[in-house]
Amino acid sequence: MYVIAVYDINEKRVNKILKLMRQYLHWQQRSVFEGELSEAKIGELMSKCNRIIKDEDTIKFYMFESVKYFRCEILGSEVRDDGLRNFI
Repeated sequence: MYVIAVYDINEKRVNKILKLMRQYLHWQQRSVFEGELSEAKIGELMSKCNRIIKDEDTIKFYMFESVKYFRCEILGSEVRDDGLRNFI
């Protein structure tokens, strides 16, 4: 399953979530991760996230049954893994 995870986490916990997300998904930019995960891995990740977050935090998981039905268009510059930008 293709997953996009987006989060808005209090700065006290953001590093824990960032580290956890990097174990499962690919970092795209700021608080956005994406990648292919099995149903079991999605459940595992959500469970671990749920143990870290508090009521004021939000994590959204967008799940697509197939990459076939997923399309991404980028406008402007794209952030690379090293924090720099690729200009399109």
